[in-house]
Amino acid sequence: MTRKRASLAVVAIGLIGLTSFLLRAPILSGVGDFLVVQDKVEVADVIHVIAGPDEYTDYAARLFQQGYGKKILFTGGWRRTHKENHGDRGRDRAVANGVPSQAIVADDFPVTSTYSEVIRLKAFIERSEEPIRSVVAVSDPYHMRRARWTYRHILGDKLELRMAPIPFELSPYSRRWWADMESRRMVKDEYLKILYYYARYKFAWGWLREWLASFDKD
Repeated sequence: MTRKRASLAVVAIGLIGLTSFLLRAPILSGVGDFLVVQDKVEVADVIHVIAGPDEYTDYAARLFQQGYGKKILFTGGWRRTHKENHGDRGRDRAVANGVPSQAIVADDFPVTSTYSEVIRLKAFIERSEEPIRSVVAVSDPYHMRRARWTYRHILGDKLELRMAPIPFELSPYSRRWWADMESRRMVKDEYLKILYYYARYKFAWGWLREWLASFDKD
């Protein structure tokens, strides 16, 4: 009887291990997919390009050429990666991709985070002579859930917002994020940053908010 129970335990453990292995990819895919927010893109007053790799600019230029935006706004200030302002680099690259220079706005105000970039977008909206009622946001797929929360938190619900992540084939990160070191880091960091944003901008106050502000980045 003891031997039979032991055999059953071995079989049960084996089945659990096999099931876990078979379900590993779908579960991990779901973890990554939760971060990806993608809307059906419609014509907007502004395409906002969050600071990042040149592929963001390329995709924004593609959207503009397809008629999905009247203007492209670059925020992000000085980028250490490129050793130049994100707006200047974005403008040059967008023009090279066929976007008219008069349709490009570069905000070179220094920023420290996605939150501060959306603050710059809000300032642009408030000083615009033409009313801005709709925005298409361009960034990396895994960045989109936190970015959408940030837009809504700062700009409210009246603005029509469309999230347009760059395709994974343009992204430095992989949809199979668990199989790539940089992608694993990105997904992990995004979950941590979502928790940080909720704590920093929604629930914290007083000295705690000031302390959390010292960690502002990306």
